[in-house]
Amino acid sequence: MSKVLLVEDNEMNRDMLSRRLERKGFEVVYAQDGSVAVDLAGSEKPALILMDMSLPVMDGWEATRRIKADPDTRDIPVIALTAHAMAGDREKAIEAGCEDYDTKPVDFPRLLGKIESLIGS
Repeated sequence: MSKVLLVEDNEMNRDMLSRRLERKGFEVVYAQDGSVAVDLAGSEKPALILMDMSLPVMDGWEATRRIKADPDTRDIPVIALTAHAMAGDREKAIEAGCEDYDTKPVDFPRLLGKIESLIGS
């Protein structure tokens, strides 16, 4: 069973996404801000991180940069999730170290396809 770190400060989004991921057989670990996400990436060693970019304490951009700067966590694929899809956001996500990018509201079949392409099904 693959472990996914879901970094999301909105409880409704977190609950909806985690339930759908668990139904697909993933173990889900949560963080509500970027600082906790950086710590959990190191301690939990998830197969993949779903990173909301608009977070309290430390945003998803900075959290991703820190995760990618650490030799212990740099190989964990990160998919950026953002509700503010604007021109250049995808490029900004890739520059921060994200392997992929998706918009909210989440199209779950599309997101699942991206997860499976990064870590296998």
